[in-house]
Amino acid sequence: MLPWGGLSCCLSGAALYLLAGAVAVVVAVSGRVSSETPINCEFTEQHFLKHNDAGSWIQDSALMLSMSKEVPWYLDDGTGRVFVVGARAATGFVLPVASEVFEESGRSLVRGTLDYLQGLKMLGVKRIERVLPTGTSMSVVGEAVKDDIGTIRIQRPQKGPFYVSPKTIDQLIANLGKWARWYKYASVGLTVFGVYLVAKHSIRYIIERKRLWELQKRVVAAAAKRSGEDNEGSNEKDDSASDGNKRDRMMPNLCVICLEQDYNAVFVPCGHMCCCTTCSLHLTSCPLCRRRIDQAVKTFRH
Repeated sequence: MLPWGGLSCCLSGAALYLLAGAVAVVVAVSGRVSSETPINCEFTEQHFLKHNDAGSWIQDSALMLSMSKEVPWYLDDGTGRVFVVGARAATGFVLPVASEVFEESGRSLVRGTLDYLQGLKMLGVKRIERVLPTGTSMSVVGEAVKDDIGTIRIQRPQKGPFYVSPKTIDQLIANLGKWARWYKYASVGLTVFGVYLVAKHSIRYIIERKRLWELQKRVVAAAAKRSGEDNEGSNEKDDSASDGNKRDRMMPNLCVICLEQDYNAVFVPCGHMCCCTTCSLHLTSCPLCRRRIDQAVKTFRH
């Protein structure tokens, strides 16, 4: 049986090593955020007191409206423009809060009745505005492409990192370097563990094969010795019955493998009986005729 655990660890280590080399190859651009048509982004959140199961009031909130818009924007480093596409899905991209306003809810009979039926006490509405201010220094790491009119864009690559962050290029490279080193260390660890599993399986297989070979060697030697003794006994026609009984008493019916216990196992289907039940558990073929053993039946002799 193949050591699939060790092989999978070795393959995983190789994959992580290749991934560590792939992560190190990135395209990075730094500059200031600019746009020809900037817009705002609003986030509305409702705050209220909620009546819980214990009978007390707890403060909670629920999102009422989330509206966001994005217009084409680019990074300008003083020498040219590079447009950024799909920045909201990038790693490290966070819109800073531009304004946060809380408006208390007005009191009315209808509103109070509805709040009572729902088990709520409306406190007010908080409006949060998050924007990417123009002039902000940003760094972008991704795939650079050029369209038909020569405009350069940076977008999410099919395979690889995509960062839009206020960090500097050196900070992003240091972060990627940490991940690359982690991948390499993990690949070395998985490879060593996989080699250990494969070596353990191989050593166990070699020891088992050696034990079976020594066992078969002993079986063949014992079977040959017993066969020679049986031939000598059949050729001695002039021996008396008393001499035969004496010889049988001197040569007990021992197992041909361990030579310690009496043989008491009959092999099916050949019918030979030359081993004890303990040794027969480790055999797959009969020591005498080499036929495959389907079953070993224990016998009792008087």
